[in-house]
Amino acid sequence: MEIIMFNPNELIALGINLDEALERFMGKQSIYDKMLKKLPKAIEQYQVLECFLEGDYEKAVANAHTLKGATGNLSVTPLFTAYTEIVDNLRANNPQAAQAILEEILPVQEKIVAYIEENAD
Repeated sequence: MEIIMFNPNELIALGINLDEALERFMGKQSIYDKMLKKLPKAIEQYQVLECFLEGDYEKAVANAHTLKGATGNLSVTPLFTAYTEIVDNLRANNPQAAQAILEEILPVQEKIVAYIEENAD
């Protein structure tokens, strides 16, 4: 019997495309859950807002690109979409637009991280 940490309906309510994610993880939610559990640490490790505040846009691109990949692999659609737009804007030399997108998505990101941390065992 497969042991899962996260309620599928709650994941979907957070904007996660669970069907797409499970295709990537051979239909095994237990494997997906183990990977999703690591997302808060990645978000903490690859801070993007801090880079903006320091004016380090090169590092912001690198960190946002890393998070784009992580959230894309996990099908965390709201974060993947935002980090894609952040990377695109930074590469187009438009840091103000990128920072605005980041500031808009941060409450959503915090909600997703809080859910993962509260429900991971």
